[in-house]
Amino acid sequence: MKSRESLVRLKEFQVNEKRRQLQQLQMMMSEFERMTKDLESQIVVEEKKSGISDPNHFAYPTFAKAARQRADNLQVSIKELKMQEETLEMALEEMQAEYARAAALEERDGGARARA
Repeated sequence: MKSRESLVRLKEFQVNEKRRQLQQLQMMMSEFERMTKDLESQIVVEEKKSGISDPNHFAYPTFAKAARQRADNLQVSIKELKMQEETLEMALEEMQAEYARAAALEERDGGARARA
């Protein structure tokens, strides 16, 4: 039953690939969160330097305005990545279930061959 062995290996590969994708997504989200914190601290420093903390003020620092926009964009990206993470987690659970079924079939067939 080479085809069953191949199926088990394929399912195992798919599970490992989904885990890797999920890990990459989580690393990207944590990096975006770190970048957002850095930008927010830079905004605070810039606002203190200029003495203006109201983004609608005509003399609000351009750098702070740009950094605030970048931080907002990163937050939107993080939310989108979280949705992708949920989808990936569901796909991973399905893949793990398929792998478990294929491994159980392989083990059952292996036990039957050993008795024969």
